[in-house]
Amino acid sequence: MSDLSPRLSREELELEGGQLLPNKEVLSILDLLVNLDLAIDLAAPIDLAVAANANVAAPVDAAASANVLSIGSDSGALADQGTMINQHISGTAEATAPQDAAIDQSNDVIDGGSATGALDPGAGTTADALDSGAGVQETPAATDGGATGGLADAPSTQAVDTPTSESDLLSGPLLNVDVNVNLDADVAAPTAGAVAANANAAVPIDAAVSANIGTIDSSSTAIANQDAIINQDLDDVTASATADQQADITQ
Repeated sequence: MSDLSPRLSREELELEGGQLLPNKEVLSILDLLVNLDLAIDLAAPIDLAVAANANVAAPVDAAASANVLSIGSDSGALADQGTMINQHISGTAEATAPQDAAIDQSNDVIDGGSATGALDPGAGTTADALDSGAGVQETPAATDGGATGGLADAPSTQAVDTPTSESDLLSGPLLNVDVNVNLDADVAAPTAGAVAANANAAVPIDAAVSANIGTIDSSSTAIANQDAIINQDLDDVTASATADQQADITQ
């Protein structure tokens, strides 16, 4: 049997070094900031007129018979239908849809609040600062040696944090998304429709169904007889549809 691996002594353990892992909250993957400013004016006046003269007749006759997993059995279905339909229409169908729409969407003021970006009343403007000489550092004249001393400091810029250690590489999100959307839309959709119809409809249906499924020495019979007499006529009928639309839209 091989010897066990030697253990480290206390002195050897004290010589070992380590580094704490970054906090859990700095390991965010996505930093998402969405700012939506929506101003939508929507107007959709709808006018619809429907007029109809209709005769509808739909006699239906059906018969169904089935033998499922049966031996020595008969299945029969008989559907006999006699229909006589007389349809007569004499009349007028008129549909009128007048629409007069006045839509004003010219007010584009989204927020009537105070103006943004106002200066602090206690602070002067840049021109005032130049006139008073405050906040401006003069550049002294060059010395005899040709070198300029005491130059004014360069304008300060925003500092950019540069990672200096491995833990700094994990600080902050991996993806930073900033979305700013400003939408101002004026939508107007006036709609006018008119439908007029004169119709005769007759739908006689006769059906017979017979089936034998998984049977031995079985018979299946289906008989469907249909006698249909349909008389349809339109006598001096008028179908008129008028859609009159006047829309005054200001956007």
